[in-house]
Amino acid sequence: MSKKSKMFLSGVVEGFYGRPWTMSQRKELFRREQKWGLNAYLYAPKDDYKHRMYWRDLYSLEEAEQLMTLISAARERNVEFIYAISPGLDITFSNPKELTALKRKLSQVCGFGCRSFALLFDDIETEMCPADKEAFSSFAEAQVSVTNQVFLHLDEPHTFLFCPTDYCAVFCTPSVPRSAYLNTVGEKLNARIDILWTGPKVVSQDISVASIEEVSAVLRRPPVIWDNIHANDYDPQRMFLGPFKNRPTELIPKLRGVLTNPNCEFELNFVAVHTLATWCSSGHRDVSMDGDDQGSDYNPHEALRLALSDWLVEFGRADQPDGAGAGRSKRQASDEEPMQTEGYAPGPGDNPLYTAEPLTLDDLTLLSELFYLPYEHGATAVLMLQELHWLRREDSERDKEEWRRRAEKFDDMCSAVVRMFNRLSNVPNRIVLYDLYNYICDIKSGVTMAKAFVKTLGGQTPHPALALTDDPEPWGFRGGLSGELQRMLPSHGIRDLFRSPPSTRVYTIRPCTPRDQPEVQKIFKEMQIETQQKVELVGDRLVEGHVTPSQNCSLILDDAAGVCGYAFALSDAKTAMTKAQYPETMLQDFPSVMAVQIHSRVPDHSTAKRLIEQMLSALRDSGSKGVFSEFRSNDRRMFDFLKTLDVFQVLKVDGLPTNLIIMGTKL
Repeated sequence: MSKKSKMFLSGVVEGFYGRPWTMSQRKELFRREQKWGLNAYLYAPKDDYKHRMYWRDLYSLEEAEQLMTLISAARERNVEFIYAISPGLDITFSNPKELTALKRKLSQVCGFGCRSFALLFDDIETEMCPADKEAFSSFAEAQVSVTNQVFLHLDEPHTFLFCPTDYCAVFCTPSVPRSAYLNTVGEKLNARIDILWTGPKVVSQDISVASIEEVSAVLRRPPVIWDNIHANDYDPQRMFLGPFKNRPTELIPKLRGVLTNPNCEFELNFVAVHTLATWCSSGHRDVSMDGDDQGSDYNPHEALRLALSDWLVEFGRADQPDGAGAGRSKRQASDEEPMQTEGYAPGPGDNPLYTAEPLTLDDLTLLSELFYLPYEHGATAVLMLQELHWLRREDSERDKEEWRRRAEKFDDMCSAVVRMFNRLSNVPNRIVLYDLYNYICDIKSGVTMAKAFVKTLGGQTPHPALALTDDPEPWGFRGGLSGELQRMLPSHGIRDLFRSPPSTRVYTIRPCTPRDQPEVQKIFKEMQIETQQKVELVGDRLVEGHVTPSQNCSLILDDAAGVCGYAFALSDAKTAMTKAQYPETMLQDFPSVMAVQIHSRVPDHSTAKRLIEQMLSALRDSGSKGVFSEFRSNDRRMFDFLKTLDVFQVLKVDGLPTNLIIMGTKL
């Protein structure tokens, strides 16, 4: 088989949980991909039974005919159809019959004309069955063994993708470079198989060049990004209509491809796919929209404007002349809006005929800003939240003119949302409307209630249906059981994007050097000032440099501002004790000591957990069977912080001073 160079994969993965797209919707996707210069489609709907749950079952004649038609339709549009199968829920890797079933299934799909494949092991349990534990040294080795054999069985397809179980940085223990799972995959997976990766998290706010270089070194190949930035299958009240962003185009030469896994509802993905295409064309000359040279600069705001302008045209279409539309009606031969009642003219005293206002680009811009991205509201949404926050906080009687002016401004913004809803409700393209409808109804209801609330604050009486009383209508207490459960949780509201926008910091864990000592001491002294308790700790001697940490047991946590945390450990704590500070029974189970401190500016618990787990891994390698860490009793911030990580447990130690807390964990 010739080893021609691989093209950069750009396109869509249908990989969400929920109702899969229809065959006609997929064909419409291929048409759009060809028009915009994208080249790939990964078939991986989680709720297609024969893709995941019943992966062993062959396709029926009717199903086979549909897939053959779909594969052919993709080929006609120059879109690479990649068939994915996900056997990880229940496969026994060591059973030859399982491998035979997998080969048989993929050979059947190969017979349909498919030449590109993917084997997915995402979102599955990592515990191997007894038979697999006897046959393989690790879960990664089991997956790699089966994947390599399937790859060879299919005659080494030019495109073959593998999705690891640890498919993002936050899943890797203790870190991406030191992940035993990823290192095994990188070392033993056939070098011609490409690997899928979602970035720092499952839904990554940013994907940096540095993070891709880090994982590429471990995988020994550039990854294909499976991008969930527009995925909405985890929240039925949100859709994402913002642009593809926070991924620099400098990533493109360092990647094998980018596939977006977008909103569940097909018609809501016009912006997601369109802006991805603009991003690709801006940074990769082989991927361009309509053959145009887009240059090397990608502006997400301009890309969004272009996408919304093209989408506006789609809203005005009552029919697709080529019949490629996703179930669009063919009743009308033109794109004109239907007449309401032919031949009827109201009399002088009659109501005038209702005339629908046309949808505008401003309406779609507003819609996008209300449903922007997972970690970010659009500008109008932020402004509405700011105004409502101010109106709630300020006394309407103290500065009547300013309060009235801002109340009117908020009222106007709410009215614009309702006007947008009404215009969307009357668009000729009902297929797009029906995918939008639940979301725009929800936001219309929310702003209407907020508008009525502001009127109440200003001394006005809203419509009875919107009155905030002790016995409201059901739309006044929304969310059902899920809403009530969330409001009872301690985390409710702490991640509101308006009140607490997510951090955009990139954190680095690295070995401590002598140059770090001033920053380490600064954090250490700040902690001492906070606690103001004079109690002698073994860990303090490590931090202050009186005792040298064990090998590989001095780590620094960095962000853009500098050192923001540290962890130092000693495998044998007794060597640092000037006296018998702790009972021998405790030291037998927890012989090692760790000093850890995280600066208050670090809100990301997962980053701290990675730092600690990397240290625990080093201690485990040294042969330690347990580690303890000491805290002054009024260092509540660190104590509570560590409790949330669920790594350490508070130890009951006889004779411990009341101003000291010991936490520990077995290794």
